[in-house]
Amino acid sequence: IGAPGSGKTTYCHGISQYLNSVGRETVVVNLDPGNDLLPYDCAVDVMELIKLEDVMDEFKLGPNGGLVYCMEYIEQNLDWLQEQLETKCKDKYILFDLPGQVELFTHHGSVRAISEAMVSWGMSLCVVHLVDAHHCSDSSKFLSTALVALAAMTMLELPHVNVLSKIDLIRALGKLDFNLEYYLRSAQLERLPRLMRMKEDLGAASGEEGE
Repeated sequence: IGAPGSGKTTYCHGISQYLNSVGRETVVVNLDPGNDLLPYDCAVDVMELIKLEDVMDEFKLGPNGGLVYCMEYIEQNLDWLQEQLETKCKDKYILFDLPGQVELFTHHGSVRAISEAMVSWGMSLCVVHLVDAHHCSDSSKFLSTALVALAAMTMLELPHVNVLSKIDLIRALGKLDFNLEYYLRSAQLERLPRLMRMKEDLGAASGEEGE
């Protein structure tokens, strides 16, 4: 899971290639009804069941409302998903590529219901939550994304790994307020609001000097 553009599809593609290369047979399941540009060959594609574009056209919904409808539709058709997984993914590692709409995994119930169904089918699940590393460049952004990750962990109630994605681009962000280990451990987050207030005070002082 992760926000739009955080690299979920790229992650699924890369990890599936790696796992297969070391002898762990792995397949990818596309659970994003709006993702029709897939770099990988998916074993199961939810767009065979429902497509975001069709939902938007038929019900005159925007992309956010359309995605909510699609996930609720998948929840109501879990028998289709179970049959697909049992037929095409049996005895394999599975990577699920989900949509990027944040509310789907922070407070809407469909993704949780789908994951609970999978657990009842005997599957062991772990959530990988991708967070774009550019959030480390701004204290308020990082604090916000940390709260989103916490909300997702609380909502889904599954083993959860938070991953900074696109870390190779972090040098382009310039000097960070703290070292990278601070953002990886997410300890002492109370330092971020203090830093934000200090920057606001400095900005206000500079404005007064300019006047």
